[in-house]
Amino acid sequence: MTERVVLAYSGGLDTSVAIGWIAEETGAEVVAVAIDCGQGGEDLDVIRQRALDCGAVEAVVADAKDEFANEYCVPALQANALYMDRYPLVSALSRPLIVKHLADAARYHNATLVSHGCTGKGNDQVRFEAGLAALHPELRVLAPVRDSGMTRDKAIAFAEEKGLPIDVTKKSPYSIDQNLFGRAVETGFLEDIWNSPVEDVYSYSDDPAVPREPDEVVITFTAGVPTAIDGKELTPLQVIEEMNRRAGAHGVGRIDMVEDRLVGIKSREVYEAPGAIALITAHQELENVTVERELARFKRGVDQRWGELVYDGLWYSPLKSALDGFVKDANRHVTGDIRLELNGGRAVVTGRRSEASLYNYELATYDTGDAYDQTMARGFIDVWSMPAKIASLRDQRMS
Repeated sequence: MTERVVLAYSGGLDTSVAIGWIAEETGAEVVAVAIDCGQGGEDLDVIRQRALDCGAVEAVVADAKDEFANEYCVPALQANALYMDRYPLVSALSRPLIVKHLADAARYHNATLVSHGCTGKGNDQVRFEAGLAALHPELRVLAPVRDSGMTRDKAIAFAEEKGLPIDVTKKSPYSIDQNLFGRAVETGFLEDIWNSPVEDVYSYSDDPAVPREPDEVVITFTAGVPTAIDGKELTPLQVIEEMNRRAGAHGVGRIDMVEDRLVGIKSREVYEAPGAIALITAHQELENVTVERELARFKRGVDQRWGELVYDGLWYSPLKSALDGFVKDANRHVTGDIRLELNGGRAVVTGRRSEASLYNYELATYDTGDAYDQTMARGFIDVWSMPAKIASLRDQRMS
């Protein structure tokens, strides 16, 4: 039986060329797998036909937008996931979803190899291969760009020689990856970290410097899951799409940062994630209202570690799975409404309400009706500061 390779297929030059390249180099049949994570662009049927025209024996396409929103973006919101406190894991979230579909396709088509188009410099090679190792450890991996010298100029020459149905003349000055949760842009003049981004870098958001009337939006969460906007019930996919539109119209979610890649180098990245940033801002504030202090303090550390694990390609690791349980339980009472004002590149919280609120007006007020017995504070402070006081007296005695 001829060996089969499952290829993570985007429909672009590199992965289209990889179909014929792999067949020539290995003699294997190629099954192309394309996943719609909300990245937009060409119709899935067009991508499927292109894969077949380029020599794939099978082409699998899947509309996974709802799956991506429900099972990947929502957990990221519940974990307030921001790598290095800024990046909402745009690309890192889609990779385990693609890996899951690749592993499923490999089993269905009896494939022994999986291939991807990642380079040897980025994080995605790790995310693909670490995920596959967890889900389907028997599979071997082919990485033509990284391991077989399939450079862009060679890919163009191969496409022209074979007459592949792919445009090989147009090339963006940037490397772009995008999905429902946001957009990542790198390379080109952005590699000089002194250069500021120009407006044509952006696509998901409008210039925040342009004066506009503010947009007020009320986001409803149920157990940490966004379930409505302005009182209208929506699916998580619809919530993210709507917030991308409304927050993006005000330039919310633009991020320009130098980040620490998993492979050990620093990389300049420009992101735009209007919906993700607005929703995380709202979710964090609702947690402030509904989550008890010690749980909230501990969760902040868990959130950071959760984000690092996902960034590092360990979505399917035992630790990530264990932290998922904690994050979900910590969101049990994160139910209520947050009002945001969107304007000038910012999403600002202006109101909060929740039946599960831990905020007590009678305890918090300084006006008439204050129910807090302030005389209790003195004894509390004496007990609280006693260890430090004893240590200080010891130090004085021994100096």
